[in-house]
Amino acid sequence: MPIASLDEIHSRVGSEIGVSAWITVDQSRIDAFADATDDHQFIHVDPESAARTPFGGTIAHGFLSLSLLSRMAYDVMLVPEGLKMGVNYGFDRVRFLAPVRSGSRVRGRFVLEDATEKAPGQLLTRHAVTVEIEGGDKPALTAVWLGLLFV
Repeated sequence: MPIASLDEIHSRVGSEIGVSAWITVDQSRIDAFADATDDHQFIHVDPESAARTPFGGTIAHGFLSLSLLSRMAYDVMLVPEGLKMGVNYGFDRVRFLAPVRSGSRVRGRFVLEDATEKAPGQLLTRHAVTVEIEGGDKPALTAVWLGLLFV
């Protein structure tokens, strides 16, 4: 995560702060997520049955695509100097727009919408995030992600 002063972070409000590296969403990642969440719906884990759907094969869980935001954030999210910890504060909005087919690559695009002091030593950030699918017409998802940073 890029380190920045509080002034630098505030000056970036309203701008794109970066785009993450590509992440491959292969069948082994999808299967591991299915095991972790006990969500074994055929569209995710049964290539033969999934091939007979309009998707033509298995697709990632929407929540898998959403959970990859944590990894994507490490590439681009600005963190203040002296950061003690950061925690998820929630989402104001999440929309799943296109399926992520097994074998696809995705990346996150981050826009810092707001950064305000919630309490002394606490910075509440708001990012508009888009998970793009390589070669896709539509993004996998869009969300407004809130983070609470303790400095």
